[in-house]
Amino acid sequence: MANSLYRLGRATFDRRRLTAAAWAAVLAVMAVSAVSLLQPTATTFSLPGTESQQALDVLADKFPALGAGGATARVVIQVPDGETVLAPQNVARIGAIVQALKDVPEAATVLDPFQAQTISPKLTTAFVQVGFKVPATQVTDEIRSALLAVAADGRTTGLTVEVGGDAMIVPTALGGGEAVGVVIAAIVLVITLGSLLAAGLPLLTALFGIGIGLAGVGIATSFFTVSSFTPVLALMLGLAVAIDYALFIVSRYRHELAVGREPPDAAGRAVATAGSAVVFAGSTVVVALVALAVVNVPILTELGLAAAFTVAVSVLVALTLLPALLGFLGRRLRPSADPEGDASRPGLAVRWANLLTRRPIPVIVLATAALLVVAWPALDLRLGLPDDSTAAPSTTQRKAYELISEAFGPGVNGPLVVVVDASASADPQAAVTAAAEAVGAIPGAVYVVPPTFDATGTIAEFQVIPSTGPTSAGTEALVNAIRGGSAGLQEETGATLAVTGHTAIFIDFSARMQDALWPYLAVVVGLAIVLLTVVFRSIAVPVKAAAGFVLSLLATLGVVVAVFQWGWLGSVVGIAGTGPILSLLPMLIVAVVFGLAMDYEVFLVTRMREEHALGADPKASVVTGFAHGAKVVAAAAIIMISVFAGFILSPDPLVKSAGFALAVAVLLDAFVVRLTIVPAAMALLGRAAWWLPGWLDRLLPSVDVEGRRAAVEPAAAAFPVEAEE
Repeated sequence: MANSLYRLGRATFDRRRLTAAAWAAVLAVMAVSAVSLLQPTATTFSLPGTESQQALDVLADKFPALGAGGATARVVIQVPDGETVLAPQNVARIGAIVQALKDVPEAATVLDPFQAQTISPKLTTAFVQVGFKVPATQVTDEIRSALLAVAADGRTTGLTVEVGGDAMIVPTALGGGEAVGVVIAAIVLVITLGSLLAAGLPLLTALFGIGIGLAGVGIATSFFTVSSFTPVLALMLGLAVAIDYALFIVSRYRHELAVGREPPDAAGRAVATAGSAVVFAGSTVVVALVALAVVNVPILTELGLAAAFTVAVSVLVALTLLPALLGFLGRRLRPSADPEGDASRPGLAVRWANLLTRRPIPVIVLATAALLVVAWPALDLRLGLPDDSTAAPSTTQRKAYELISEAFGPGVNGPLVVVVDASASADPQAAVTAAAEAVGAIPGAVYVVPPTFDATGTIAEFQVIPSTGPTSAGTEALVNAIRGGSAGLQEETGATLAVTGHTAIFIDFSARMQDALWPYLAVVVGLAIVLLTVVFRSIAVPVKAAAGFVLSLLATLGVVVAVFQWGWLGSVVGIAGTGPILSLLPMLIVAVVFGLAMDYEVFLVTRMREEHALGADPKASVVTGFAHGAKVVAAAAIIMISVFAGFILSPDPLVKSAGFALAVAVLLDAFVVRLTIVPAAMALLGRAAWWLPGWLDRLLPSVDVEGRRAAVEPAAAAFPVEAEE
């Protein structure tokens, strides 16, 4: 592989104008196509194969008037202190609000609270349920503005009026937080590379990578339903990996110039060595993201494919466009001193490596224990999806949620819908009545709305109001209890029941994510061991790398639970309230951090193996390899952390938690696992680190990630290694 990449680096360096023009043309065509084909993104999702989705499909078919697939809004009205809803002036005011809601664009049903009996027991609060002809994905700003205008008019009469529901969900949008991360990344690049000119290259190539990636997502919206979070994830991941991959290659190019290479040869060798690590790391990220499709959740598949496409483009840009840009700059990027360090003046990296390798066992034990302590909160991990209770306190959605919780109980914010199929029953009416009575007797069910039958009189639906909120464990227990009684109902009456509604769908989604998380993690860890065995021709190195990834993953989940579920330091991060961890988050952390962890592992350990292959003893190869790679890995990690942390400023809970989790994951994996545990473990293993059974060695393909075939002489003098005491 190294020889092929060497030739690719030389070719694009020599044909720099053609290569740059080709990439510029690709970016322009993709951008124009995206602008022409761009469609709105979605804020909802489907969950094929689950009871809740199947029941929702039945509702849409048998009860079209209910608008089962349509968006809903809940307009909550509270009268002034000392007054009641039934006071004549308030009846008139509420009637005016109901009438105005009927004029909201796409409104299909508006339930008058006096007819629907949605009035609180103390007669101080009422709510109007509005159903729309269009799903939440197609609710426009015009519709949301009309709802807010009705609420504002109602407030002028002295009422408190707030609006919640999925019709008020605004698709995830990019804010200004990511710009903060890019600025910090630029500063880190300048410090690391010591040159404004060199620092600009990773940023320039990143613009191509994420530009083409986001354009691809925009084009896809014309053919598929695309989540509003998809372009955010593509930007988040594409920006981080594009800068990192370019940094690896630019750093190696400047190192090759510093040791006397001619620019074309330096570019070829940089792509052959650092580029090999980029290919491997990028491939692992792509495979891990594409593998999300096995969970069989459309939104997860779509997120994985979009992010994988952006990463793949970033790899191609780093391997082709970047060498071409190096060709335009040539010797102007040559540093005054070797950026990977001077063997005659050992720096911090050498001293740190000597410290770690002198006492490897205490280092490994202490670092591992620290990660396990941090991971402890992960034992309390609960998955869920955001609702109005997680919105910012100042929003009308959050205020509407709290008004309903106070006046009606939290369960009214997340009613369950039970669908009963009594077509096989001798007496459908009696079967449905029995089902409603049985559900109403289950602990946790506060109220059962009288059933409604379809045109055939054999299929019915009714709502169940839980005593707890939509994301509460009590509501999940109620859903499971209702479903658990289906078998008994069928045995007695021949009827079957199913539970659906937004709350039930969210519960099913979270359950599927939780069930799939650990098998997916096992697949990813197994993949890491196989790929690293091929790359390093070793048994110990892949096992160590995979174990380190699992440690950093568990510690990351522990931090996320402590902050977002327990509320520790929540005000610092800016979270509005605590609750379950977003169901998508652990899977995304596994997919993304797996690739990034392997990225740093490969870049760092290949330098150690490179030194070992050139004849250095095990400890010297660890120290020298670490000294050559640590600075770049640390800088790459800081860049990743900066980019991800910039998204913490987003008001969207998924974006905020994803940015926070990925920033923490990179921090722990890069600085605790890769830059602390890895060198200590490599020194402890000694020559055993590179042992591979002969029969397996003959079976494995040779990929030559270290680029030994492209550069057989030592890259630099060995750094001093402290003798063991």
